[in-house]
Amino acid sequence: MEVGKKNLFYKIKWISNIIKNGLFLHGIRNTLAKIGFDFMPYFWEVGSIDIEPPRIRDDESKYQLSVFGAEELTFVKNNVIGITHKDLMNDLKNGDTCLGIKYEDKISVYSFIKHETFYIRGRKFVIKPSEGYVHNTYTFEDFRGRNLAPYLRYQSYEYLKAKGIDTYYSISEYFNKPTLKYKQKLKIKPLKLYLSVILFKRWVFNFTLKSY
Repeated sequence: MEVGKKNLFYKIKWISNIIKNGLFLHGIRNTLAKIGFDFMPYFWEVGSIDIEPPRIRDDESKYQLSVFGAEELTFVKNNVIGITHKDLMNDLKNGDTCLGIKYEDKISVYSFIKHETFYIRGRKFVIKPSEGYVHNTYTFEDFRGRNLAPYLRYQSYEYLKAKGIDTYYSISEYFNKPTLKYKQKLKIKPLKLYLSVILFKRWVFNFTLKSY
């Protein structure tokens, strides 16, 4: 296959996958953001442990929950394109807990839990001692389709419950349909629908569109 036709084939396949996975509008938003028109509607959500424990679509005995440190995050940086190592390390140094699951010593999925008040896109989110903010969940490609993200989310709740944390917040972009779908399974409920607008990386505006 000629180079031009091959590139066109991959572009068509890429667009097809985006549409199939419900990420078409999400992709448009990201493209506009790159040229200075960054409009991001997103949900501020709360989760509960009062759900049926998700199961892994595989032999669960081969998967182990553990706390990740610098060694695991260095592996992530070296094996996932687009993951910023500096940001992950900063989260760890700033007191975030990084929990992950390994399959026979191979990292399959990880997630961060923030324990302090923080800012996102100019908006302040207050986190109390009994609360946590779950973010940066990532499943390695070889392990997708095994229900690992919901499983890790539930196991994170169990782990942190023993440390006195019983309320778990998170953020989902409005146009990220796959994320919203898996969070529905976990009965994660929206509290607010916000709109963040950043124009040319200079002007920042925040709006509350809806309260639930």
